[in-house]
Amino acid sequence: MNLIEDLNWRHACKGMNGNKIPQQTVEKILESINLTPTSLGLQAYKVLVIENEELKQRIYNEACQQQPVTGCSHLLVFASYTQITDEYLDEYFELISRKRNPGKEWCDKYRKKIEFFREKNYNDMEGWLAKQTYIALGVACTVAANERIDTVPVEGFDKEALNSILNLPEQGLSATFILPLGYKDPNLDWMNKQPKVRKDLQDLVEVIK
Repeated sequence: MNLIEDLNWRHACKGMNGNKIPQQTVEKILESINLTPTSLGLQAYKVLVIENEELKQRIYNEACQQQPVTGCSHLLVFASYTQITDEYLDEYFELISRKRNPGKEWCDKYRKKIEFFREKNYNDMEGWLAKQTYIALGVACTVAANERIDTVPVEGFDKEALNSILNLPEQGLSATFILPLGYKDPNLDWMNKQPKVRKDLQDLVEVIK
């Protein structure tokens, strides 16, 4: 379908009916996340795909009481690394070597070049890494819309509780947002059929020649 039509179709779905998404469709959305651009190509985050109903209910009870958390088919939790460790970089350059075989000299030079982020303090680093996940969010929502899968990005959750439920700090991770995937329940999704509220393009875009 036409991409603009897909984006016009998409809305923040506030109520989902629990029906299951075909596995191949879920895999397509996940692959699109994997293909998302990230700064330096580091992909410094993980995506947890939660299908377990008991775990969804626990997340609802303790971290985010929004209906799509339990009403969705699959609950995606995006979690960014809080720091880039030497071990992470070792794995990253091992991957580059396997995929491209550029040689040790090139890898050593590039590694030295990109380590500018070492100059960031802890909070700056964590914030910079968290921003990378939002690029993937936009791609995931777009591909889901193309497949006519409803989504609703959720930032309004108890991060400390969710991190604890999923044992994220032990992995050097912290949740940035959750993305329920599913199908709308027209009786619960009050945003269904609502006109999309967006600025006129001329009010958003300034062309400088």
